[in-house]
Amino acid sequence: MSFIDGLLLTLVNTVACLMLPKLLSVVLANKTADEVATQPVSSSEIA
Repeated sequence: MSFIDGLLLTLVNTVACLMLPKLLSVVLANKTADEVATQPVSSSEIA
């Protein structure tokens, strides 16, 4: 493998490692917000 190939793979890996947690947090936050919005209100929360 040439030097430029190693450098390119390192940069791609760095970007993936930095962006994946952010992407997952956005997706999971949207999923959690949707679940909270669709839950029925219990009688203890009304009183």
